[in-house]
Amino acid sequence: MDTNDDPEAWLRRAEQAVLDAALVRAPDMGWTSAMAVSAAADAGFSPGEGELILPRGPADLAALLSRRHDAAAVAALPDPAGLKIRQRIRSALKARIEAAAADAPAVRRWSGWLALPPNAGLGLSLAWESADSLWRWAGDVAADENHYSKRAILAGILVPALAIRLRSGEAESDAFLDARIANVMSFEAWKAGRDPGAPLRRLVEALGRLRYGSSVSRQA
Repeated sequence: MDTNDDPEAWLRRAEQAVLDAALVRAPDMGWTSAMAVSAAADAGFSPGEGELILPRGPADLAALLSRRHDAAAVAALPDPAGLKIRQRIRSALKARIEAAAADAPAVRRWSGWLALPPNAGLGLSLAWESADSLWRWAGDVAADENHYSKRAILAGILVPALAIRLRSGEAESDAFLDARIANVMSFEAWKAGRDPGAPLRRLVEALGRLRYGSSVSRQA
């Protein structure tokens, strides 16, 4: 690191450089600790610098990739002001799926790693983050239980839709999205006071706890 460089700026650039290298390594090596070490070396960092950049190894890389795709999706989206809410939701999901599909070979290994039981909590948390970023682009300002239910539903559509996109292609993923958009719109019924059902409430609370802590279940 240049001693005149801002440490935070250096770290952000270093993270992205290692992530770029990881996208090349992951299709062959998998989403593993060994891949993370190799990616740091490929990006020109010493072992000590690699540990500084990625203290949690593949978990840090997994979060960096998800957040890169979140940012790419939002950057690709138009001004939502002229779109109906249904159009906003479909556009947001489509943009996020295509951002991930651009890195499909690495994302397949990334998603397989996140599906492992020890990593499932991180996977849920990242799916929640993605849904939150898309709802914020869409203009959502809800602060009541709708805030959590909207994100739970969107995350619940995004994850399988991305899996379909990676496995079967764009047309089947689009068909899945079109068949599920009505489910997202059901939050209007909750605004009117309808009970969404205990199983979904438990999902909302679990995702909320992962993102914000145990206080969520008391607030929702």
